[in-house]
Amino acid sequence: MIKCIASDMDGTLLNERQEVSAATIEAIKAVQAKGIDFVICSGRSYREVRFVLDKAEIECPAICVNGGEIRDEEGNITYSAYLDGVTSMKITNVFESVDMYFELYTPKGTFTSDRERGIQAIVDVFHTANPSVDVEEIIEAAEERYKNRLIQVVDDYRNIYDAKDCEVNKFLAFSLDEQLLFDVTEKLKNIEGIEVTSSGRNNIEVMHKDAKKGLALKRYVESKGISLADTMALGDNYNDLSMLEIVGHSVAMGNAEPAIKTVCKHVTETNENEGVAKAIIKVLEEM
Repeated sequence: MIKCIASDMDGTLLNERQEVSAATIEAIKAVQAKGIDFVICSGRSYREVRFVLDKAEIECPAICVNGGEIRDEEGNITYSAYLDGVTSMKITNVFESVDMYFELYTPKGTFTSDRERGIQAIVDVFHTANPSVDVEEIIEAAEERYKNRLIQVVDDYRNIYDAKDCEVNKFLAFSLDEQLLFDVTEKLKNIEGIEVTSSGRNNIEVMHKDAKKGLALKRYVESKGISLADTMALGDNYNDLSMLEIVGHSVAMGNAEPAIKTVCKHVTETNENEGVAKAIIKVLEEM
């Protein structure tokens, strides 16, 4: 019997408009009413996770920044795995050596050194993946991140790295150049103590080696007295692999990468066709 459902956000829980549909909200609240744990497992920072969940009026724990943090329902950090300043500087040097745009995630917020380039990167990548969505709509959503202080602009990342209490959750870098993404990934692998993955075809994510969705989900369910065999996970991309490989009920989205579908026991509808809601409804029907 499924006792916990863990869901990725982008490409999974969220539709092309970066929203949780009414049907999905209803399904989540229905399983919660049955006593089944529902937990978010996202590459996003906690602030960005909550920004979406607050709009949907969903209350639940969250595994954020690819497993770098576990947050309870009230937002308290119950587990964390951070990069230090020295390692963060090494990662920054790799990105800067090829002039690749990146953002920095920390417990104090998400940072960029170039607002305009940041907006353009979001537009390029998101429109490539979702050509049916209006460009002006994407720009508006990208600018909203700055208006709501979900991302802040800094002159120099080194001020963050030099701080005695430096804690970096994640680097998120973007490029439409697939060869560049591959080359940079190979360079990053020479840095000790890090995990390099991707949540989309046009990005690279870099975290502490212990910041994995699978490790965090295992820690979370064990703290609740739930077995992985009784856990369902839903995802669409490579940063979801570590959790999809260890749960008893793995579900790939219809829009998932082919390699993800191969690993999973089940495939649901796409995120645009409310695949998460349909997978949850099936769980309720089988109870």
